[in-house]
Amino acid sequence: MVKKKKNILIVFTGGTFSMKIDKKNTGGAIPRFSGKELLKKIPEANELANISSYDFGKYPGPHVTPEIMIDLSRKLKRKLSKNNFDGVIITHGTDTLEETASLIDLTINSNIPIVFTGSMKNSSERNWDGPKNLVDSIRVCLSESSKNKGVLVCMNGELNAASEVTKIFSNEFETFQSLDFGFLGFVRNGKVIYNRMPKYLETIRTEKINPKVDLLTVYAGMDEKFFRHSADSGAEGLVIEALGIGNVPPLAFKGVEYVIKKNIPVVLVSRCPAGETDDIYSYPGGGKHLHNLGVIFTDYLNGQKARIKLMLALTKTTDRKILAKLFEGKIKEI
Repeated sequence: MVKKKKNILIVFTGGTFSMKIDKKNTGGAIPRFSGKELLKKIPEANELANISSYDFGKYPGPHVTPEIMIDLSRKLKRKLSKNNFDGVIITHGTDTLEETASLIDLTINSNIPIVFTGSMKNSSERNWDGPKNLVDSIRVCLSESSKNKGVLVCMNGELNAASEVTKIFSNEFETFQSLDFGFLGFVRNGKVIYNRMPKYLETIRTEKINPKVDLLTVYAGMDEKFFRHSADSGAEGLVIEALGIGNVPPLAFKGVEYVIKKNIPVVLVSRCPAGETDDIYSYPGGGKHLHNLGVIFTDYLNGQKARIKLMLALTKTTDRKILAKLFEGKIKEI
């Protein structure tokens, strides 16, 4: 008996996956190929599943904006509501992949696998990793074990949760890692193996985004200048990458205080690549004072993911108590 092939949607958004070297004009890599052109280069894809392709765009990673991300979410929801897909793969530029994957993870609650992938090398390079990453992602979608795990990121044969993963190397194949909790699983010899579930499976039910959220990284000797500028130039939310477990210099504290007094929600993460935040210290600028001031502390989030989450959450509520519960992991849905 011939096993029926599953139906997989591949959404092509651009990135290095779609690029080749422009020898005639610039000498650098530029977006070039459509989804159908890329699939012709990867015949194994159609051998594994019934593939439907959708060209969302040819965006380099740095060109992807929050507005583009939420548009992708809206369009993907429509396609999932009208079609019976067994899985979805989204190719994306790696520079902003974790942010778009995080947004899709928060806004689309589906039991089928949704997998982000890309490539670190372009199609003109001998070690172009795009084809293998795509084939691995198809195998992830075909695995029953991939259901109900939220949005996944599949690169270099490694599986990570969109809510946990970050890009840590500028140009290495093993760039996507989950520094706090480790990989969810692996793709080895065509087999998909999982070690654990994601720590977070959360949903923000919105089709809107508020892009007026700034992100500031705290540094030694920082004063209140940038905080005041953010508050006075129209920011409706602020994410702070603080020092250590959640502290700022004394003059920066005055800036945070200024923002809070303007009734702008402030979310705090650590600028450290791993670890949570906590209000342990009570010296000037310490976490105790920040927390008492009304700053929202997070539970294992980096700055870029916290910004995505806040931009989405602000379309649902500006209530600090609800936002705090969401960022502290006390509620899983708004």
